[in-house]
Amino acid sequence: MSGATTPEEPWPVRTVARKIAEWINRLGSVWVEGQVTQLSARPGTGTAFITLRDPSAEVSLSLTCPMGVLRSVDPPLTDGARVVVHGKPSVYLARGSLSLRVDEIRAVGIGELLARIERLRRLLAAEGLFSSARKRKPPFLPNRVGLITGRGSAAEHDVLTNASARWPAVRFRVENVAVQGAQAVPGILGALRALDADPEVDVIVLARGGGSVEDLLPFSDEALCRAVAACGTPVVSAIGHEPDTPLVDHVADVRCSTPTAAGRHLVPDVAEEAGKVRVLRDRGRRALHGWVDRERRLLDSVRTRPALADPHQWLAYRGQEVATLRERGLRAVVAELNTAETGLRSVRSRLTTLGPAATLARGYAVVQHVDEDGTPRVLASVTDAQPGTRLRIRVADGAVRAVVSDQTPRGDRR
Repeated sequence: MSGATTPEEPWPVRTVARKIAEWINRLGSVWVEGQVTQLSARPGTGTAFITLRDPSAEVSLSLTCPMGVLRSVDPPLTDGARVVVHGKPSVYLARGSLSLRVDEIRAVGIGELLARIERLRRLLAAEGLFSSARKRKPPFLPNRVGLITGRGSAAEHDVLTNASARWPAVRFRVENVAVQGAQAVPGILGALRALDADPEVDVIVLARGGGSVEDLLPFSDEALCRAVAACGTPVVSAIGHEPDTPLVDHVADVRCSTPTAAGRHLVPDVAEEAGKVRVLRDRGRRALHGWVDRERRLLDSVRTRPALADPHQWLAYRGQEVATLRERGLRAVVAELNTAETGLRSVRSRLTTLGPAATLARGYAVVQHVDEDGTPRVLASVTDAQPGTRLRIRVADGAVRAVVSDQTPRGDRR
């Protein structure tokens, strides 16, 4: 659009609508894929009105098409059908509404849906959303279980009944949403965010009964798969029956084949756990009794030992050892004294024999000879004196002194 406007010279509504329409009419045709959420084809009119919604976002687009184009679609269109349409944007000037004038409608077949799901599966797997390393184990006994399922559905009944039968005290927060059709994905995403934000919810269960591929398409939606992967609370997927494997089964932390299996997996069996407690209690009791018996036998064995059976016996034994050692010590001391006394007698006898007193007792005398110059010298015996020498012996202070005199006649020797 060109041209300037001012508060004094504004454009009328018709001019703005016409200019918008002119600009949109210059756009080319486009192929669009979406999900039919509303179909209005009144008899007697030549135009059908369709609301086409994006399955992964809260965005919708109005379609208009000739009745002949609508009747040519095989199978006939119904709410929730996935389609690809070809059309050109246009503006209805009377109400200023934008719509897509459709000249061809193609229903997306099962093969095409499965091919798209497979391409999405490979994309999510390449990003690591299916990796077991990022998956968490739900708590053994959750404080509260969040359940996302259809209102009054068999899946809801199966989960609640089986979980309560196994653990009667289990608590649930149930979020009832549409589980198929155009409103399924937005409803499930909102419930998932609400339960993930609840601090009392320890695990979230997505439960739905079996159905066709089209019925289970919401659980293969890319937005839902990414939301489950980003969820901070462990998520359990229980979608359909055993053969059904939507993509959310691969992204969830735990995959259960059926809602019944999910109810049994969420909580432990109270009877089984009580039996385990009884078994552990019996094992603990037996282990304690065994330990007490072993310690008692050990105590009895210790008490029967001689040291504890008759404590005085060891005192008597040690007393006897002390007496024996005293006797041995006494004998050793006496023997040592006797030996020393014998040696002392021997030394005394030798000293007595060799001493001067004994010599004197036998008549020994020490004789000095005085030479002519008056020098005295000791004689070994009296016979050393010269012949004819007269000896005069004088004893003074207990010592015998002999004085030789040549003038003394030999016959006067004493």
